Amino acid sequence: MPGPVAVLIPVKAFNGAKARLAPVLDPTGRANLARSMAETVIAAASPLPVTVVCDCNEVDEWARSMGADVVRVTEPGLTAAVEAGVDALALAGFGTVMVAHGDLPLATDLSHCIGFDGITLVPDRHHDGTPVAVVPTGVGFRFAYGPGSFAAHVAEAERLDLPWRSLPDARLGWDVDEPADLDHSVIAVDRQVAGTA
Repeated sequence: MPGPVAVLIPVKAFNGAKARLAPVLDPTGRANLARSMAETVIAAASPLPVTVVCDCNEVDEWARSMGADVVRVTEPGLTAAVEAGVDALALAGFGTVMVAHGDLPLATDLSHCIGFDGITLVPDRHHDGTPVAVVPTGVGFRFAYGPGSFAAHVAEAERLDLPWRSLPDARLGWDVDEPADLDHSVIAVDRQVAGTA
């Protein structure tokens, strides 16, 4: 891995977060869940330095209270936020950035995602999204979050002619977007890890 590694966690405003969970959680419950999951991801990043990219004062203050650095953005959208964060970390001298989404409630350790000389992509459990991506800075990698992001990121690595690996991880692949994602998540993942699912 070229140069020091930093973890970048994009975090939306807690107020109004996880709207698709509205059938099962009220606004306060969704905000508390979003904050708790993001705290879990920050803890899983230790001892690597963490930067949170956000667009609101509440998340900014929370991130600093958690010991993270902050990059503020004004352009909407996850892709724009991540690219701004990666650019800022590159300017700060980091040679590699691990982008870890803030909605991974089962994350315990991110360190095994680094150490590969190229791009590491952790697919979600549907093999559609990319909850964790490790990329070298300064190579022009273009992020493409949204449906099919995993395939898009593989294609981008190949466009750049960079080595890449898929690193399936049952815990890091369990993100929370829909009510079903909250159902028995720990039990389901423990079964996957044990090979009994």
